[in-house]
Amino acid sequence: MDLVANLVTRRFDHPDARRLNDLVQAEYRERYDGDGDDTPLDPGMFDPPGGLFLVAYDEAGLPVGTGGWRGHDAVGAEGYADGDAEIKRMFVVREARGRGLARLLLGHLEDSARRAGRTRMVLETGLAQPEAMSLYASSGYALVPEDRKFGYYRHEPLSRCYAKAL
Repeated sequence: MDLVANLVTRRFDHPDARRLNDLVQAEYRERYDGDGDDTPLDPGMFDPPGGLFLVAYDEAGLPVGTGGWRGHDAVGAEGYADGDAEIKRMFVVREARGRGLARLLLGHLEDSARRAGRTRMVLETGLAQPEAMSLYASSGYALVPEDRKFGYYRHEPLSRCYAKAL
């Protein structure tokens, strides 16, 4: 089936975004033995121009995917650098996978972050998400060495961090 998607800027607390966030959390719990993603996220973190959150809708108008970025600079102890944009909540429902939607979302997020003056896109994923690691590697993201990891799960052994210059 060909990809037909409408990407719409939404707040992270929009009902469609919340519904898809609940689905991704359920998938995390399946993949990580009962654990969801506990990264503290506030809807305002994704508000332009310091961030962006997208919801993808299929040809029937159903929400089928999400992705967002939030800006970071080298403050605090989480390992971010000045100019970073961190990808969060990249997710496509099972029924819509394999059609290029995640790559489409990723490209739009990168373009938006670049236009906002961000210089590096960063993200955390995990070993139980091999599809995500494959997507990022094939999109030009480099695996960050263990001693340079960033973010909420930087000390977790299953966590993998990736970065790409914008």
